Amino acid sequence: MALMNGERTHSHNEEESEQNGHEEREPGDESNDQEVIVIQDTGFTVKIQAPAIEMFSLQVSPQEMVQEIHQVLMDREDTCHRTCFSLQLDGNVLDNFAELKTFEGLAEGSLLKVVEEPYTVREARIHVRHIRDLLKSLDPSDAFNGVDCNSLSFLSVFTDGDLGDCGKRKKKGLEMEQIDCTPPEYILPGSKDRPLCPLQPQNRDWKPLQCLKVLTMSGWNPPPGNRKMHGDLMYLYVITIEDRHVSITASTRGFYLNQSTAYNFNPKPANPSFLSHSLVELLNQISPIFKKNFAALQKKRVQRHPFERIATPFQVYSWTAPQAEHVMDCVRAEDAYTSRLGYEEHIPGQTRDWNEELQTTRELPRKNLPERLLRERAIFKVHSDFTAAATRGAMAVIDGNVMAINPSEETKMQMFIWNNIFFSLGFDVRDHYKDFGGDSAAYVAPTNDLNGVRTYNAVDVDGLYTLGTVVVDYRGYRVTAQSIIPGILEREQEQSVIYGSIDFGKTVVSHPKYLELLEKTSRPLKIQKHKVLNDKDEEVELCSSVECKGILGNDGRHYILDLLRTFPPDLNFLPMEREEMPEECQKMGFPKEHRHKLSCLRQELVDAFVEHRYLLFMKLAALQLMQQKNKEENTSALENGAPPTPEDGESKNLENLQRSEDGKKEEGVAGLAQVKELAETMASDDRTVDPKSREVIQNACKAVGSISDTSFDIRFNSDIFSPGVRFPDSRMEEVQSQKQLLKDAAAFLLSCQIPCLIKDCLDHTVLPMDGATLSEAMHQRGINMRYLGKVVEFIMKTPARTQLDHIYKIGIIELITRSAKHIFKIYLQGVELSGLSAAISHFLNCFLSSFPNPVAHLPADELVSKKKSKKRKNRNLGNVDNTAWASTTPQELWKNICLEAKSYFDFNLECENVDHAAETYGFLKITLLREISIKTGIQILLKEYNFDSRHKPTFTEEDILNIFPVVKHVNPKASDAFHFFQSGQAKVQQGFLKEGCELINEALNLFNNVYGALHVEICACLRLLARLNYIMGDYSEALSNQQKAVLMSERVLGIEHPSTIQEYMHLALYCFANSQLSTALNLLYRARYLMLLVFGEDHPEMALLDNNIGLVLHGVMEYDLSLRFLESALTINSKYHGAKSLKVALSYHLVARVYESKAEFRSALQHEKEGYTIYKNQLGEQHEKTKESSEYLKYLTQQAVALQRTMNEIYKNGSNANIMPLKFTAPSMASVLEQLNVINGILFIPLSQKDLENLKAEVQRRQQLSEAMGDSEEPDTKKTDATAASREAPVVESSA
Repeated sequence: MALMNGERTHSHNEEESEQNGHEEREPGDESNDQEVIVIQDTGFTVKIQAPAIEMFSLQVSPQEMVQEIHQVLMDREDTCHRTCFSLQLDGNVLDNFAELKTFEGLAEGSLLKVVEEPYTVREARIHVRHIRDLLKSLDPSDAFNGVDCNSLSFLSVFTDGDLGDCGKRKKKGLEMEQIDCTPPEYILPGSKDRPLCPLQPQNRDWKPLQCLKVLTMSGWNPPPGNRKMHGDLMYLYVITIEDRHVSITASTRGFYLNQSTAYNFNPKPANPSFLSHSLVELLNQISPIFKKNFAALQKKRVQRHPFERIATPFQVYSWTAPQAEHVMDCVRAEDAYTSRLGYEEHIPGQTRDWNEELQTTRELPRKNLPERLLRERAIFKVHSDFTAAATRGAMAVIDGNVMAINPSEETKMQMFIWNNIFFSLGFDVRDHYKDFGGDSAAYVAPTNDLNGVRTYNAVDVDGLYTLGTVVVDYRGYRVTAQSIIPGILEREQEQSVIYGSIDFGKTVVSHPKYLELLEKTSRPLKIQKHKVLNDKDEEVELCSSVECKGILGNDGRHYILDLLRTFPPDLNFLPMEREEMPEECQKMGFPKEHRHKLSCLRQELVDAFVEHRYLLFMKLAALQLMQQKNKEENTSALENGAPPTPEDGESKNLENLQRSEDGKKEEGVAGLAQVKELAETMASDDRTVDPKSREVIQNACKAVGSISDTSFDIRFNSDIFSPGVRFPDSRMEEVQSQKQLLKDAAAFLLSCQIPCLIKDCLDHTVLPMDGATLSEAMHQRGINMRYLGKVVEFIMKTPARTQLDHIYKIGIIELITRSAKHIFKIYLQGVELSGLSAAISHFLNCFLSSFPNPVAHLPADELVSKKKSKKRKNRNLGNVDNTAWASTTPQELWKNICLEAKSYFDFNLECENVDHAAETYGFLKITLLREISIKTGIQILLKEYNFDSRHKPTFTEEDILNIFPVVKHVNPKASDAFHFFQSGQAKVQQGFLKEGCELINEALNLFNNVYGALHVEICACLRLLARLNYIMGDYSEALSNQQKAVLMSERVLGIEHPSTIQEYMHLALYCFANSQLSTALNLLYRARYLMLLVFGEDHPEMALLDNNIGLVLHGVMEYDLSLRFLESALTINSKYHGAKSLKVALSYHLVARVYESKAEFRSALQHEKEGYTIYKNQLGEQHEKTKESSEYLKYLTQQAVALQRTMNEIYKNGSNANIMPLKFTAPSMASVLEQLNVINGILFIPLSQKDLENLKAEVQRRQQLSEAMGDSEEPDTKKTDATAASREAPVVESSA
């Protein structure tokens, strides 16, 4: 188990497997068991005694630091107002940063005393800040303002508090459930209304209980010298709700009232003087309302789910916010003017040395699991702190609050240093990128560089260091924030660089230490070591692109920076003279001129391409071995003709390959296994390989373009086609083959990856719901966003075009908003700060409003005249530069959007204005508003906007609340946890639920250990756990885990992110299973509202949602409502799955059941017959589904006949008819739940032990077969089992 113990290489076999990039390692085996135990060291209980409250006990673990107990006490309701105290064991003070296991005598039942300590200025500030946080703990303004990693969550609004109390709220009887089933009008199927306000419903807890009118720093600060010597640290000014104005002294011994007033300084204690160690105790004594409200507030605060309160690792911004009144807040005011150094940082009085922190965490040991966890936790923490600081700094730079280090140069060329971070703007300074596309190149270089940093960090080679890098887009500018290499500012760049080139390849230097370090990364990153010529025509060896610079810092570390060409160039966007592109590329109109010459292939593409080549290599070799074998068998054939030479044989081989694939599967497996063995022996330099087999491998290597002729090894040279780089003549052959490889990779993207994406969308294995999820799906397959136009065109040409309608729509919306974003970026650069809200609202009016000629209000208006001069439309626009934005018109903007879409994405948009576009492509303007706001960081007021009025513009400047940065950064990973998660998923897929569950629980522990409580990956973990709990029948546990997943998704991804919508759906199912029907409905309604807002109704996922809603409504006997949703689902399913699909058959059946409950048997029969026909044609007469359907048809016919008889009887005999009682049954909850499970793709498999064994054996056999064959060849067998009707998935859908 090499991976678990940190020794990365064991023997040559493992080396070999790494060579091919096929690492098959599975953690979760025996060897890591003892390591895992180390972490889950048994906890114990200690007693805590704090002043003025009763003793209580606390569960702790030996790994915890003393500081963590401090945190717990500062969070507890009864001790939360203390911050300045020490913990003592038998009179000895415990060190804050020591782990509990280091103290002797600290054991089960020990008593820890909380002892009040004297204050310092720093401690007093921390105390005031903490009290302010407690007072504002329910106030969401920090989340709306995107401050301090707060973010929104609305789940509790829909569940009425915490779901954990489901025990208390078991069935209140169905009568009560009936009350609130009616959905709001705007989410009914077919409704055209898309209100914005319900996105952020008002939470009752938000009208916070006011405890004080004002708590602020006094104007008398800082204390004069003589008062300092009396122990005064600082003065506070408070106005209580009773309107009492008081001045408070914070002294070393605590807080007391003094006799100062606003204009009169008198520091003597007031009479009576209470000295309290805590500010809260003092305020409790002087204000009864404070005492009452503060207690109530803390009670409420502690009742909230922890996930609603904890800070997220990275800031999440909200694109809408309600109107909030601005209140006085001393801490916020102070934060704005100091750079917050000195007390929030752990090292008082110093700015943090980010570079040192980032690099030291990388150097931590990583030999075993606990060490690796510690290291990863440190890396993650420093990264999230660095990202927050860099974001703050970048905004300060653009807002003009930071002095440049070269102030005399023009603005675009300025560079800044703030808080030990270096900031530069994304413009082409000093014609650095002249040959690469000027400013366009300078704009993409930082993101390419960031991808490089991300990649090298992931490879994690000891001794090779990268800079902390964050790219921030704010107000139309791109800012790169980097940590500073020690000593780099004192030297000229020429002296510092000891590897690479500072002028794109004219002068190049190399260094043996760098070659050695980069050599280690070349295998996983598929980078080829190569030689280039420098200006003196000498050969220089490199193992990266020429721009990658190596700098030896004053700290002796080897840094690499400028990693913008870590990956090979994308030839589809790099037209080269005298280079012929493959025919697949030419067919699609490539190569095309792009704005810049820095287009690279994505790492995902490189990996997929190499994987693809590896399969080809194995097949070629296997085929040749088979041919040899056949030849040896009939030697007579040999005399007739010599074996074909590899050159002309190659193309035939490939053709034969296609033919033989359909042939003998089993025999193929044997052949491939033989090749694998052969390849391994050859790679280990074994002389025993006979020459014929050696030749087979050599031919296969040559055919797939491997750089070695004894083993499969594909690498790219990222300097090929780089302007200014020259190669030695001796290497021309190698350069030619590298060029060919790059052309093949470019063709592979077009001929394999794009069709693959479309196929996955057709199978619904990929279900994007908005722009972000579509780009994620493209990126996972290595397709860059510049191919978006081609993807949309490909969809238009697909035969099953209507089944891809949703992808087409998302693609178009994405094309429009990305083009608009490009224009908006340039537009904003010309706007000064005072005109920002006017400019943004004007842009949004031109982009989204039907009002034909919106007029911009220039900022001078409100200052000059009392009457806002809306009448004067033909004002002379003074200084052209800063107000050019005001002359933009809707016609012009949309014309530019179409031009941009054509020039950047090569796509023809047919639209003159927003209404034309919305009509042509069938989307809603609110969706467009959401996409553009998220992409550009705009925050708008939460209210209903009228987009369609032709009489007044949609937005006014009051509607623009804020503009946020859009931040790109590295996401450090928790590698061990992730391996556990993957093996857990694999186990679950194989049907070992129990083992899978244990592994995933373990992964959850490790994730928490590294990331803290909130993170996207933890979210996936919780979702899968909840699903497993549910399948194994533990409904309440499923509910609790899924509730956490929803909260986390809202907090970390956003309240209307597509993943959050799906989490809501899962939670609704588990609520239903726990008989919380009205909650389940509320959650489903919320999910439907969000989906309408994010995309609209016409989406395959909407069908699933509507089926869920329809079934629950059927269960609570709201038949008419239920039909509206089920019939909507039927329409959508028929559109996206084809009228003959099993999903559609199931939809018909669900509708029929409701008609049966309504006793409308004719309609029921009609629908069930449709379903029966599909089952019969798809599955045959004998299949159980077909039989079930036919039984149900018989039953319906009998019911219909019985009803008819009764009616006839009534007509004949009038009121004295003798009526048989008819059976009208409301569906049982169990039957509704069963149907819910079917449509949500959850199967409970009642199997005997023997069946299970057989199933496992079968699964394993299939896996081995597919591994050997490479999944690409499995014939697509018709799935004829029951799952096909549901989510066509194994027992549990994988959720990563």
